[in-house]
Amino acid sequence: MPHPRTHHRAGAAPSVTADPHWQAWCDAWTRHVPLLTGRTDLTVVVAPGAGGGAPACFYPDARRIEVDATHIGAPDIANPRRAGHKRLVPTAYGLLVHEAAHATHSRWIAPAGTPPVVAAVADLLEESRAEHRQRGRRRGDRRWLRHTVTALIDPGDAPVDDPWHAAGLAALLLARVDARIITVKDIRGVRAAVTAILGRTTLRQLRDIWRRAHTAGDADADQMVELAWRWCRILDIDPHRQPDVPQPDPGQFAGQLAQALADYLAHATGLTPAEYTARQITSRHAVPATWTSRDPTDSERAAARALAARLRRARTHSPEPDTRPSPVPPGRLRTRHAITAKAQAAAGTMPTATPWQRRATLPPPKPTLHLAVLVDTSASMRPYAAPMSAAGWILAHAARTNQATTTMIGFGSRATLLVPPRQHPLTVLQMRAAGGTTAFTDAVKLADRLLRLRQPGRLRMLAVVSDGDLPDTAPAQRLITTLHQAGCAVLWLRPADLAGHTFTHATTLLVADPVQAIDAIADAAVTALEHA
Repeated sequence: MPHPRTHHRAGAAPSVTADPHWQAWCDAWTRHVPLLTGRTDLTVVVAPGAGGGAPACFYPDARRIEVDATHIGAPDIANPRRAGHKRLVPTAYGLLVHEAAHATHSRWIAPAGTPPVVAAVADLLEESRAEHRQRGRRRGDRRWLRHTVTALIDPGDAPVDDPWHAAGLAALLLARVDARIITVKDIRGVRAAVTAILGRTTLRQLRDIWRRAHTAGDADADQMVELAWRWCRILDIDPHRQPDVPQPDPGQFAGQLAQALADYLAHATGLTPAEYTARQITSRHAVPATWTSRDPTDSERAAARALAARLRRARTHSPEPDTRPSPVPPGRLRTRHAITAKAQAAAGTMPTATPWQRRATLPPPKPTLHLAVLVDTSASMRPYAAPMSAAGWILAHAARTNQATTTMIGFGSRATLLVPPRQHPLTVLQMRAAGGTTAFTDAVKLADRLLRLRQPGRLRMLAVVSDGDLPDTAPAQRLITTLHQAGCAVLWLRPADLAGHTFTHATTLLVADPVQAIDAIADAAVTALEHA
């Protein structure tokens, strides 16, 4: 089950650095919040980073609502003292309304000793319950609450296809339909994905629980906790034996739940799924500011031209007979086109029809190569940082005029998108190798999202440049095996002078120097095209 970023927290509120640029927003929304809540003891803080890691948060003990100014943008984007400002910042204002709903209606706390997994379910049920109560009291707030869903729900809330996460996604979205915040049409794809995993009977039982939660009193902790216990029993979760929230297996790829959620979030933000994915990847995996860029050298430009020529030759390796239209003989006359050509001539226009069809030798159609290159940026791979930075630029530009789509991802303590697919960077991103290699599985999953490495019917390859010295090889091996079984070739280039782990279902090559790694990747790409 997804565990949403908690934004209703008991205890003292963390300190937030005051920003004088946002003081007008703090003052205006503090004066406005009694209208939303009926309470006069609340303060609102708007500042970059407010919310304790969530988009917004309500701290009941401090009687304070915090909203992250990131969702507004700039302080001068609107005048918060004017009523019409909310139309210019609908998501941020919706977050204020959502936290106002918690401030007004979330007046219960799970009793001491409640297992964490039960408390997490109760908190999840409270999300739609509080919004349902707010809408019942102020019907016009639905308009703003709809805008908050894309901010309060994260694409990572449905990482794998299992009953726990499917049920959680149902509580986050399907329950909001019964709360009359969003519509059935909005989440049609999500409902189908959830039903496929849970089954209609289980989903019907869970729906009965969240609908009962919607009728619970604002201070009825006992009923909310009891409903959470029932939720766990339906999903066959024993909170005594498994007290913590179940975590997804890092060795599993995201499935249909994640895709359905991404499609919903894309639709809700007015983007196509591809545009939404690209935006998420850019914002989450942007190159750190500490990394540098430089202009490509003449030798790197020459290498890109040479590789492009090799890819073109690979695509014309074995000519095949075919036919092509022609305006003049010889060939077979195509009557309909001949009549069109005469009519064009009679009308005094230049004939564009092609009456003849002749045999020709054409290069065979080749599938597009989808190549993802993962580069280890840990400290032990420092000698490979510079040449592999150049390799990313060379591969991207060589693919520009050929049927190839490439991407390069660095992985160390986190996965970093270096070269996005179909992008031709003007500069070389100079990697700095440091730290560990904890983000390998994240890098593989990011490559799969970008190039759909598990999708059959396309030519796919994953090339990894690393010593394979990972902190946990078991999840990495499961991901590699999944790619292998899906028909995606995995090429592992390991420095010959470094000891490391060898993975099964991957072709491992020992390379003596960094330049050899570049050549090996290029050779594998050409070979894949020649034998497609």
